[in-house]
Parts: sequence; structure tokens; C-alpha cells
Amino acid sequence: MPEPRWLDDDEFRAWIGYRRMRLLLDAQVNQDLTRESGLSAPDYDVLSALTSSEGHRRRLTELADRMLWSKSRLSRHIGRMEQRGLVAREGCETDARGSVIVLTEQGLRTIQEAAPGHVASVRRHLIDLLSPEQIDVLGTIAETVLARLAPDEDLRR
Repeated sequence: MPEPRWLDDDEFRAWIGYRRMRLLLDAQVNQDLTRESGLSAPDYDVLSALTSSEGHRRRLTELADRMLWSKSRLSRHIGRMEQRGLVAREGCETDARGSVIVLTEQGLRTIQEAAPGHVASVRRHLIDLLSPEQIDVLGTIAETVLARLAPDEDLRR
């Protein structure tokens, strides 16, 4: 077996810094989201995906792929969101076994009310800390890595 290409000091610093930043950033933004809107991060992800979809609807399998969740895990989560009136589940016209998740009026109102606080949190904990040049570099890095990890362009957004 070939010798591994160990990370040098700069690479290690970048890798560990990225991992810690991601964990802390996700935790803080998600905590703000829940405190201000009552939504969990997965709730927000589902509502956001539906808001940006044509007709405010997506197949359950597409949502699961987008969220990197199993269909059964997402189906259970969708069930809880249905009970809260945020989404509805409909049969799929092209696949009798499939289902389509539809954003309800209450779900649309909920994400519209949550979005300003969410973007303020993202700004407070990341965007406003960076210079325009750093934001450009971060965007370029994200695009490079996502092009490799998510060849399907829809999964990159």
C-alpha cells in the first residue's frame, strides 16, 4: 500500500479550521433559527427547497437526495411537518408508489417569516465577518468542491 500523502501544516490548519468553523457555524445559525422561528434546520431546508421549486412541490425522492437523507428518514420528518400544517403529501401522477411534497400556505408564511432572521444570522456569523475578496474566494472554493462531490447541478444549490 502506498504511503499516504499526509497534510502539511497549512493544509492541516485549513482542514481543521474548516471542520470546526462548519460545526460551530451550523450550530449557531440553527440555534438562532429555532429560537426565532421554531423551525429546525431540516424544516427550513425542506421549506426552502419547496419555495424554490416550480409549483412549490417536489417529489419525496428528490428532496431526500437534496438533503442527503434516506427516503424513510425524510418521510418521517415530512409526517411531522404535515401535522404542523407546513406541507402536504400528494400521490405522484407518474409513479403510484411515489409521493409529492407540497408547500402549504401556512408553510409559505412560516418560511417567509423565518427567512429575514435566518439571513440576519448568516450575515452576523459569517458574511459580515468577511471582506468581499474573502467571500469571492469562499464562493470559488465551494464551487470547486461541489463540482467534484455533486456532479448533478441541482444538488449543488
